[in-house]
Amino acid sequence: MTIELYCFGESGNAYKAALPLELSGLDWTARKVDFFNGETRTPEYRENVNPMGEAPVLVDGDTRLTQSGVIQMYITEKSGKFGGATAEEAREVMRWVFWDNHKLSSQAGMTRFLMNFLPEDKRPAEVIAFSQGRLKAAYGILNAHLEGRDWIVGDGPTNADFSCCGYLFYPEPFGFDRGDWPEIDRWLSNIQSLDGWKHPYDLMPGSPADRA
Repeated sequence: MTIELYCFGESGNAYKAALPLELSGLDWTARKVDFFNGETRTPEYRENVNPMGEAPVLVDGDTRLTQSGVIQMYITEKSGKFGGATAEEAREVMRWVFWDNHKLSSQAGMTRFLMNFLPEDKRPAEVIAFSQGRLKAAYGILNAHLEGRDWIVGDGPTNADFSCCGYLFYPEPFGFDRGDWPEIDRWLSNIQSLDGWKHPYDLMPGSPADRA
């Protein structure tokens, strides 16, 4: 049975699920969520897809999962990939997934949205500056951790990598420049070199160009 992923190209959180799905070899298809026209806020979506009103959502037969980290865990259960080679590595993968969700992607996603998807006169400059300061601290932690490492955990790509890279391939400005963080830049190149890697706008339906 084909796995269905409710997602949209602009969502880094959805990319965290779509990328390991694509690289896992599992059979899956993308179902576009029309976020910018309010689909996730409709009663129908909340009743039939996700009561939290969010994407991504993975549907595999009778299994329905939300939250990218949980979806990544399921992909690992189904494919045997990306979860860490040992119990110690598996715990370390989850540590970085939780860190990313709290410190990196949560800030990056919000800052990118405020800077690019709101009308210019409604962009809160003080909030953006505060978030960019928090992001700079997070980039520093990740950059330092990657010194001497090809991957965040172990000797190959894991869900830690797919979680932490969720927003870092997007072209829209939000205060991240790969050139400022050489270890992160090298690590992102490693991810791009994986067989089957795709940019989020190529992997999932939907991009700002659709609304231009």
